[in-house]
Amino acid sequence: MTQERFISLVRAQQEPLRRFLLALCAGDAALADDLAQDALVRAYVASGSFLGLSKFSTWLFRIAYNCYVDHCRKRRPEAVPVEEAVSLKADDSADRAFRYQQLYQALERLPEKEKAAIALFYFEDMSIKEISAILEMPQGTVKYQLSMGRQHLKQHLQP
Repeated sequence: MTQERFISLVRAQQEPLRRFLLALCAGDAALADDLAQDALVRAYVASGSFLGLSKFSTWLFRIAYNCYVDHCRKRRPEAVPVEEAVSLKADDSADRAFRYQQLYQALERLPEKEKAAIALFYFEDMSIKEISAILEMPQGTVKYQLSMGRQHLKQHLQP
């Protein structure tokens, strides 16, 4: 793959990739941008291995998902004081940066696979088949993850 072709394909996927990572990172834009940059560097280095057996977006999102998983393995859980957690709740007066904070907080509480399946299906409008390739799980399992993710989101978002 030529450098120009790679850049062209990446440009088309840059915003969807960032949205996907933003959902996985519970609205942490800085972390999502860092992971997106890491994914794009990894994709560029491995661009010679892209054989075209799947869509470029599927291949790129898989790399990004692996970057996210690597990050989760490296990070240590930090205790958040109750006062700080309460102050993170979004309300009607929240500025645009926290517009979807309640959704991101609910997504953060989902298991990793459910969160990724929900983000790809609803935020990026990907098919079950594409999600199956990105998450490397059977299509039936993707459907199950989506179903469970919807149930869990409903529980977390109800007052």
